[in-house]
Amino acid sequence: MSLFKTVEETIATLNVQNIDAARRETLQPLVAFIQEKVNANQEIRLNFICTHNSRRSHLSQVWAQTLAHHFGVKNVFCYSGGTEATALFPMVAETLKNTGFEIEKIAETSNPIYSIKYGKNEHPVVCFSKKLDANFNPKSEFAAIMTCSQADGGCPFIAGAEKRIPITFEDPKAFDNTPQQAEKYNERSLQIATELFHVFSQIQN
Repeated sequence: MSLFKTVEETIATLNVQNIDAARRETLQPLVAFIQEKVNANQEIRLNFICTHNSRRSHLSQVWAQTLAHHFGVKNVFCYSGGTEATALFPMVAETLKNTGFEIEKIAETSNPIYSIKYGKNEHPVVCFSKKLDANFNPKSEFAAIMTCSQADGGCPFIAGAEKRIPITFEDPKAFDNTPQQAEKYNERSLQIATELFHVFSQIQN
């Protein structure tokens, strides 16, 4: 499938049996949204939203794009945004790099821009922190996936979103500057990957 070997090996270790029934129910609206778009032969735009667009929303954006490719689900365009813009937290890039992604910093500013590739000939995912309504993001016909409860609670309305789907994750930020930091970021990244593997594995092309 032209994914980098280490990314493929990581995907092979994901175990969807770890997802309990309640969580599968939480993921179901996203499965339904994607399937509906596939059936209608329409583009699938997913905007993963978190408060600072610095950790969970980026991990979700990258894994969703990767797993859509892995399962051959076409016309999937993944984005991320926040209720405010900060910067992609360096440990996120480090975690993805350790999983086999090719990371390049293409702009060195206080809010750096990263190119994140999951396959040699595949279009990179462009990651940087931005507000959810930034020009870089879609204005309509997208699903807003709320990856943190704070953004979910603080954003009752997302302009232009066709569907709003809360799929929240615990913030690995709680472990910043602790000996468990790398382990906890990896754990969260793999949880997100596992759940998105489940989502895309359900899609009938």
